[in-house]
Amino acid sequence: MAINLTTSEKNTFKRFLSLYLGSSFILILLISILYYQNERTVYFDLIKADMQNLSSKISSKIILSHMNKTSFDFNMLLDSKKYKISFYNKEKKKIYGDINYELDLSKDYIKHQGHFVLIDKSVSGHLNIYYIAIEENLYFKKIDNLKIDILFFFILIYSIIALISFYLSKLFLKPIKDERERLNTFIKDTTHELNTPISAILMSSESEVLTIKQIERIRLSAKRISEIYKDLTYTFLENNINNTIIEELDLKNEINEQLEYFEPLALKKKILIKCDIESFKFTINKDDFIRVFNNLISNAIKYNKVGGEIHIILKEKNLVVSDTGIGISNEKINNIFERYYRATSEQGGFGIGLNIVNRICRKYNINITVDSKIKNGTSFTLYFK
Repeated sequence: MAINLTTSEKNTFKRFLSLYLGSSFILILLISILYYQNERTVYFDLIKADMQNLSSKISSKIILSHMNKTSFDFNMLLDSKKYKISFYNKEKKKIYGDINYELDLSKDYIKHQGHFVLIDKSVSGHLNIYYIAIEENLYFKKIDNLKIDILFFFILIYSIIALISFYLSKLFLKPIKDERERLNTFIKDTTHELNTPISAILMSSESEVLTIKQIERIRLSAKRISEIYKDLTYTFLENNINNTIIEELDLKNEINEQLEYFEPLALKKKILIKCDIESFKFTINKDDFIRVFNNLISNAIKYNKVGGEIHIILKEKNLVVSDTGIGISNEKINNIFERYYRATSEQGGFGIGLNIVNRICRKYNINITVDSKIKNGTSFTLYFK
């Protein structure tokens, strides 16, 4: 999952990943050390118990053999891969055995070159044996294997955590990256959207004496800028516009009033607007209804073909705005009310108009449906309750 990040996002990503992996490394290391120490203690206790158990058995057999005056086969005890055993007399000299180095028999346990040696003094001189030395050959091998296992699992677990943390970090940054790209696109589209009416105003006001056509162009451009400003204000300052006046409006009058503004824009693309509207009163804030209607008409003009038609029907508590434009594909039609979503890149706009329409409709419990076919046009229907 490749994500293009800015320098700031990369630095944040690296700091977060370093902190997460560093803390995970320390935590896993501490767990590994504690586990190693615990297992080493358990291994030692087990081997110590085995050695003590073996020495007790040997001591008992020696004492029993001495008391019964029977011979004792020392060679039988020396044939072991697990232990080395030696027997010593009162003068601490070896009598039998395969331990070939000097031992301090006054101690109970001796560590010698990677081995533990148990000194047993319980024989008490039976068969002239005073000391039994048992050397184990497994403890440090087990410890070495334990270290290898812990190191292996440490690397394995840490690698898995590193991969998961890397993936999750990318996953968490993706919405930020998407929002940044949406914002960049929004800014570009807003700049483009504002550039057209501003350029028209500048070009139309260059001469000292303005013609009626130039004045009309300036008026339309200023009106367009005003509509963009209202949409942006509604989108980003909605928390500050809650004190709206709700009144009973005759929607027919409001529609006719707004169509006067859109008529020059429609004539510019040779679009014919056909109306079949009846008087219908609905309780709503005037600016909210105008914002809904203007966005629908503006899109109908913007995405219509040259010489196309727009049909406006207001009957039986329903408002229908349909056009003969480019249409919307089925896979995109469910997303058109999302903020910043644009179903096409053929025209200007920055994807907040239909989002505003949808939010206002929900605010006043107005149902809205969309019916569209590619290259045949789009129809929006509002159901007033």
